[in-house]
Amino acid sequence: MTTEPGPGGRLDPSLDAIMSERRQLINLAYRLLGSLADAEDVVQETYARWYAMSRSQQQDIAAPGAWLTRVAGRICLDLLGSARVRRERYVGEWVPEPLPDRGEWSAGTDPADRVTLDESINMAFLVVLESMTPAERVAFILHDVFRYPFAEVAEIVGRSPAACRQLATSARRRIDAAQPAAAPTAEQARVVRGFKQAWEARDINALIGFLDPAATAIADGGGQVDAAPRPIEGGEQIARYLVDVSGRVRGVTILECTVNGQPGLVTQMNGTVTAVLAFDISDNRIRHVWAVRNPDKLRQWTTAQLIR
Repeated sequence: MTTEPGPGGRLDPSLDAIMSERRQLINLAYRLLGSLADAEDVVQETYARWYAMSRSQQQDIAAPGAWLTRVAGRICLDLLGSARVRRERYVGEWVPEPLPDRGEWSAGTDPADRVTLDESINMAFLVVLESMTPAERVAFILHDVFRYPFAEVAEIVGRSPAACRQLATSARRRIDAAQPAAAPTAEQARVVRGFKQAWEARDINALIGFLDPAATAIADGGGQVDAAPRPIEGGEQIARYLVDVSGRVRGVTILECTVNGQPGLVTQMNGTVTAVLAFDISDNRIRHVWAVRNPDKLRQWTTAQLIR
């Protein structure tokens, strides 16, 4: 994006203030959409609308950052409304796009494009968000995660502040019902490490020991690569599936890494990332496994090298 210099050849002094909002907008849009690619498109469109205005129109906006957030929020709301239709055409199961920890991967990513990895970004949280209505999701994320007052949320959602409060409350109940207390990171890492070792050894009994009997595994191939077309139910069934896959596909390396801020795994073949696995762990057992194999969702991983 280019800008014209101001008087004397100097850049517009308001440019830094406008561009400093980019990371905030990326963080907001990713949490709302579950896709970094879509989030980047939203931010690009948001800035395009800003720069489509005249200088006088821009100067009439008292709080540019709030304006950018409102526009990005409304674009996300529109996209969420059409997402269900797009997901119905999606081949197989749809899983949010996984994000790496930039501290573990060597990649030249602009810091302004990085998503802050906190508890509002883990895969289990994003999956629950997918069950919400677009209005619930936007109201909850804006208020509970980004701390916007309901009066401002109402301007984005197009409902009254009281209605937005009810939407956020409903979303909060969904989160609380679906997510038990998170296990400490050290405990999660221990379980994931043991799971990895059992998988590498193709030890079905050991794998079963790390999986909740009612565990569910979901794979997202997007119709581009082989992946289980439906969720796999039950710890034993998941263990047998993984052992079967590892027996049929040789030369796979499994690495521990951070996925959306929590311990996870990456599989590589000939140095290329082929899958990213995220986990939901409670009481020392894995309750959910999300395996993303769709190459379009692995671009943040395939362009980088894990630092070890």
